[in-house]
Amino acid sequence: MISFQPISNIVGVQILIVGLLMWTAVPFGFYFGDGDTWPLFWSGLISVACGSGIWLYKFSVSTAINKKEGYIIVVLGWMLMVLFGTLPYLLSGVTSGFTDAFFETMSGMTTTGATIFTEIEELPRGILFWRSMTQWIGGMGIIVLTVAIFPLLGFGGTELFVAEAPGPTSDKLHPRIQETAKRLWLIYLGLTVILCFILSFLGLGFYDGINHALTTMATGGFSTKNDSIAHFGPAVQYVIILFMLFAGTNYAVLYLGLKRKWASIWRYDEFKFYLFLVFGVALFFTVVLVFKLDRGVEESFRESLFTVVSLVTTTGFVNADYTSWTLLLTFISFTLLFFGANAGSTSGGIKLVRHAVFLKNIYLEFKRILHPRAVIPLRLNGTVVRSRVLVNILVFLLVYISIFLVGSTILVGTGIDFSTSIGAVATSLGNVGPAIGSVGPVDNFAHFSGGIKLFLSFIMLIGRLELFTVILLLMPFFWHRT
Repeated sequence: MISFQPISNIVGVQILIVGLLMWTAVPFGFYFGDGDTWPLFWSGLISVACGSGIWLYKFSVSTAINKKEGYIIVVLGWMLMVLFGTLPYLLSGVTSGFTDAFFETMSGMTTTGATIFTEIEELPRGILFWRSMTQWIGGMGIIVLTVAIFPLLGFGGTELFVAEAPGPTSDKLHPRIQETAKRLWLIYLGLTVILCFILSFLGLGFYDGINHALTTMATGGFSTKNDSIAHFGPAVQYVIILFMLFAGTNYAVLYLGLKRKWASIWRYDEFKFYLFLVFGVALFFTVVLVFKLDRGVEESFRESLFTVVSLVTTTGFVNADYTSWTLLLTFISFTLLFFGANAGSTSGGIKLVRHAVFLKNIYLEFKRILHPRAVIPLRLNGTVVRSRVLVNILVFLLVYISIFLVGSTILVGTGIDFSTSIGAVATSLGNVGPAIGSVGPVDNFAHFSGGIKLFLSFIMLIGRLELFTVILLLMPFFWHRT
């Protein structure tokens, strides 16, 4: 039976934290004097007050959380965080209405990076900082943060971590789930701070540095500049490439790196696949640009590597218009929307571990056909993959492609052109940002109707919460008593 007491308590904490983080934008509004100080302050106050009230409603520290309640908390918590996250946009008047504010906030919280703003540099800088902060919140997942502080509140968090943790990974950095969450959060925070200092040193200044650090480590892609990372020089672009690679790496691997356990890192098949894919495709792009478009070697390599890393990690930053290169490179760039980086990272998308298991299973199936009596197990990282996990991955891939096809069909049915339709759905489901058609790397989502924006927002949420988390709540049997 579902108990709404712990749901109320925990969702209240999530909204409370969102409100507190809103206030981090207030100093920027005050310093730059763009007129957004009070909208940010009141937005934070409303969120803190409502979050506190929901948290304290029927408060208890002894109620356990079952799996059903965990899924409800994840989806309901995320939706309410998005709804409260719209307040700064609405109270400051920078959006034309609720739909645009909801789309921008959902894009931020899900780290998609799609935007409805056409003149980003004209926005109040406190609002721009909150816009970046929404991606940082969603990058690791506010639920991981709340899991880390649950011991202080008297809650357990295993069910929440399982329901929200990105990717099908069971790696634990510490036997206790709260300690795992703390380590994940500390790595995330530490890399964000380091990147902020590096970008500030390279001439961006503290404001642009911290904004891009927040959205890089979140694999989000929001920028304070209209032309994204193309606004900055090669040194900044190479640094962001490096940190996008970090952000797309399994945090268990990053933890092993900090512990200097280099041999253990190479047992991760997904990580090796990740590096091979990124540098292999980037090298191919470079060759095409140099020999077919007669571009310079360094420029071609930098733009190619940046584009591939940005798309694979689902960051969505832009330093070049890849749709203007060749039709072949445009098509390959589109297919990269269906990859995603490592499980256990902040990236969105399908995740490379699923691709790795799928490809390995195809290869082994041919061997099984040739040797029908042989027992040929599928191994990942040297460990046999259980049949239940394999079935889960195959079902995930089938559901993912089905959502993409249905979503694209709906958009085409509304009169949107084919390229834009498949691009908008693919990039929303994969939480990437840029795509093809009229939502390419130099375009935005402002031209869509309100209904389409709400539909794509829902697609973003499904993709960010790994499909099953949202779909389960839509199943009638989920609400049956057991």
